[in-house]
Amino acid sequence: MGRSVWRIALILGVLAVTGTLLYFSPFNLGLDLRGGVHVVLEAQETGRPITAQDMNGALAIIERRVNALGVAEPVIQRQGAQRIIIQLPGIHDQQQAIDTIGKTALLEFKDPYGRTVLTGANLQSVQLGTDRFGRPAIDLEFDREGTALFAEMTTRYQGQRTRILLDGEILQEVMINEPILEGKAQISGAFTIDEARHYVILFQEGALPIPLQVMEIRNVGPTLGQDSITSGFRAGVVGVVLVFIFMAVYYKIPGLIADLALVLYIVIVLGVLSGMNAVLTLPGIAGLILSIGMAVDANVLIFERIKEEAVSGKRLRSAVQAGFSRAFGTILDSNITTLISAAVLFYLGTGPIKGFAVTLSVGILASMFTAVFVTRVLLELTMAGFHRRMEQDFGVRRLAK
Repeated sequence: MGRSVWRIALILGVLAVTGTLLYFSPFNLGLDLRGGVHVVLEAQETGRPITAQDMNGALAIIERRVNALGVAEPVIQRQGAQRIIIQLPGIHDQQQAIDTIGKTALLEFKDPYGRTVLTGANLQSVQLGTDRFGRPAIDLEFDREGTALFAEMTTRYQGQRTRILLDGEILQEVMINEPILEGKAQISGAFTIDEARHYVILFQEGALPIPLQVMEIRNVGPTLGQDSITSGFRAGVVGVVLVFIFMAVYYKIPGLIADLALVLYIVIVLGVLSGMNAVLTLPGIAGLILSIGMAVDANVLIFERIKEEAVSGKRLRSAVQAGFSRAFGTILDSNITTLISAAVLFYLGTGPIKGFAVTLSVGILASMFTAVFVTRVLLELTMAGFHRRMEQDFGVRRLAK
């Protein structure tokens, strides 16, 4: 009895956690369902050959910039030797995408004679702030070397004008009124809050090691329109309902138990994916559907094993225990091989392929939990009240020894 209470408490706890995650963390849609911006960037030579290290460095900085934007499940990958492909779900402003991910972001502080004194490489921190008039501004703090260089410049050229440039364009021109010795500066002007945040992202993530030119940029509409999404959802519901009916008709009470376990499985999977801030894409949906099929298959395998044990002459409780015990190895082996495949897809794939791998992996683990654990608990509870009917459904011979 104590073991049954512990198992029920565990199931209810898992459902409570995953149900809460599902309620408070709605899914985001990927590029194929939501649309977005597709960008192709190409590296430009600057007097020296472009190396793989340059491309990998640029790729890493672009990834950090995109992550700072909060884009859900972007696709960022190299194409050939000198190109980078970027897909941003939910972003439809092409200029915003280019300004954030494509700028070299070389920040320079020049003296009155146009000589570069220090660059963005000397920054220690960048924060969004406000100027003395309450307008959006960018607060900068330099590292030790930058603090010394900035103090020297502001001391030497006090009373003169200096300029701050971004990628060769003047960002701000200011008068040096007094020496600045503490290593802090502020860039202000007629910035909107979005523009200031955009510059903060650029400065925080650093300059690209090589300049990149936009070769292609276009808005991508969702592969599936709203009508298609609705139709697909209805088709999925119809398919699940048909599975429920088949299980109930063919296995009767055990089939109804499997249907209930499948409902719990769907709640658990969706709750876990929601808690992971997963993005819903077409490959992800395919992984979810595939894992639902595997969950049903596990229940069928268990029930058939129980029937075999019952036909061999075992009583109901013994047949159930033996059926689960013998089916577990087969279920575990098949799921481990699928998990290995999912791990390879996640490691080698990008974007939606990783989404498919994650969804499939979560579904496999959840199906193991519901098929082997939840279904067993529900069967044992049902046997207490419908023992004779369960014997009939599993083909147990009551006169068996």
